[in-house]
Amino acid sequence: MTEHEQTFGVNSDKVKINPPVFYSAVAIIAALVLFSAIFGDTAERFFSYLQTQVIQEASWFYILTVAIILTLVVFLGLSRYGEIKLGPDHSEPDYSYTSWFAMLFSAGMGIGLMFFGVAEPVTHFTSPPMADPGTIDAAREAMKATFFHWGLHAWAIYAIVGLILGYFSFRHGLPLTLRSALYPLIGKRIYGPIGHAVDVFAVVGTVFGVATSLGYGVQQVNAGLNYLFGIPVNEYVQVGLIVGITSLATISVVTGLDAGIRRLSELNLGLAFLLLVFILALGPTVFLLKAYVQNLGAYLSDLVSMTFNLYAYEPKTGSGPQAWIGGWTLLYWGWWLSWSPFVGLFIARISRGRTIREFTMGVMLVPAGFTLFWMTVFGDSAIKMIMDNSFAQLGQIVSDDKSVALFRFLEQFPWSGFVSGVATLMVVVFFVTSSDSGSMVVDMLASGGHDDTPVWQRIFWASTEGIVAMALMLAGGLGALQSATIASALPFAIVLMVACFGLLRSLRVEQIRQQSFRTAVAPPPTIHVGHNRPAGGGWKARLKTMVHFPIRARVLEFLETTAKPALEAVAEELKSHGLDVTVSHEDDRSYLDVSHDKEIDFRYGVRVRGYTRPSITIRQLDHAKKHADKDTYYRAEVFLSEGGQDYDLMGYTKDQVIADVLDQYEKHMHFLHMLR
Repeated sequence: MTEHEQTFGVNSDKVKINPPVFYSAVAIIAALVLFSAIFGDTAERFFSYLQTQVIQEASWFYILTVAIILTLVVFLGLSRYGEIKLGPDHSEPDYSYTSWFAMLFSAGMGIGLMFFGVAEPVTHFTSPPMADPGTIDAAREAMKATFFHWGLHAWAIYAIVGLILGYFSFRHGLPLTLRSALYPLIGKRIYGPIGHAVDVFAVVGTVFGVATSLGYGVQQVNAGLNYLFGIPVNEYVQVGLIVGITSLATISVVTGLDAGIRRLSELNLGLAFLLLVFILALGPTVFLLKAYVQNLGAYLSDLVSMTFNLYAYEPKTGSGPQAWIGGWTLLYWGWWLSWSPFVGLFIARISRGRTIREFTMGVMLVPAGFTLFWMTVFGDSAIKMIMDNSFAQLGQIVSDDKSVALFRFLEQFPWSGFVSGVATLMVVVFFVTSSDSGSMVVDMLASGGHDDTPVWQRIFWASTEGIVAMALMLAGGLGALQSATIASALPFAIVLMVACFGLLRSLRVEQIRQQSFRTAVAPPPTIHVGHNRPAGGGWKARLKTMVHFPIRARVLEFLETTAKPALEAVAEELKSHGLDVTVSHEDDRSYLDVSHDKEIDFRYGVRVRGYTRPSITIRQLDHAKKHADKDTYYRAEVFLSEGGQDYDLMGYTKDQVIADVLDQYEKHMHFLHMLR
């Protein structure tokens, strides 16, 4: 049992919760909902004032934080640290690229594309910060600003949180909760009150973030249903929609990540791709392709200046650039930061086994590339309609009600009723995937990192998000909670900067460890060649070992008669030197652990692993055809704390196993020496 399993109190088949986090989060959520519902106007004024003050006084900190995060993610992806895996060295990804990208896209910002794909570019075109409205310059600035808000910065924020959580959880065995990000700085105190407080913050922020998005999002679904079927736009319909979406999310989260969230994400990615191709093919195709290339170039060429631009030298006016950046860029940065614990933990959960380079490049470039292409196809198509006077009133429609912008835009294309129905379905499914992935994340946070919690806990959190959304929408408190959620990004940004420092320090230690393993040390007392060392008999015995493919029983016998006694012997000798040593045995593995108090501990293990037998002779090929279901051989492989080492001990004597243990331990001690 790991330390965090011992620390987090209630853990049984019926209940898996971390009581300080679970009960504290529920109490805070209930109190804030009651406050916002009963004193809606007061709450909204208070939280809006708080949000305004944070944006005005700490705008420089938001801008600097996001700039540092983007720089750090790019550096980690391109640096030597990129080869480190989010998990043991032998781990492999749990999901294919298609499933992985689909879940990234759906959880990250899929719903935002449906809502803002038309609305934001048109808004910037009609009210640009640094150009005359409705001009060609305004069109360029509108797309550049849209790219800026939905591009690399947003995904870098998600990536750094996911990277921190995935690295410390999968590589170092810490719980998959936000507290683990602070481990390099406060050590085992993450299991105490500080860690509880961080996880409570993440739970409350995630519940309110999903609930406010759900509350506002049903307005777009309602608008789509009104356009398609004439269903009235009112609170009763929207409450029914929340109940329906929450019910679907509950079913999805109960069926699990593979059966529910993954399949819904793949469905929605497919529908999004078809809708994108439809608009591209029937719209001004060549213009859109040229615009995408030009938009991308303008965005990348001005990336640095846009990243750090606070319009500090511009006058403070009600509609000037400073007001624009406060109403758009800083709100986006605050919203991405406030959502990052939820999205970051989710993408960490689905990214086990990927390298840091694969993770950073995949999380940043692929979803961002699709997102920016989507914004070009929908945004530039809408702007061209206004500029060509084919649908000049679209600008005013967007200004009046952004929730209907997409459907009024789709009216200009053939089969608009059917296409709008598909778009409405996509919005619903996006909300379902956001709700069910949010529920899964909250459940993990409240249970101490477990992802195999009882069904009732997942139902509880999915239902809680829906109830909060309904209560606040009916009481008019959604605006207050949205402002509070965005304002909470400031303290989280500070925590995130500290966590980034801890990640860099830990990666440096990892690099030193790998360097120490490559450094030549004194040879072990037993002479050997390569990894497969025979017990004796010269080269013929060694050759026999190479072409022999033992069955499981034979390798288990080796583990019992050779490896286990070797580990026990080393343990006894280490104990005689005053070291804290334990040897543990399971059915198919044994391992030796040496505790080094405040230093990094040492682990050496031997485990039995099966592989498909290579057919290297005609006789073996005939055997493989006749016994395909049994054509497996086994190896006694070495694994250390950082993962499997991919070499086999079969054929070793007890003394040779001892020599290999000492060889690895000597490398570990050399690693500790290099840390000094």
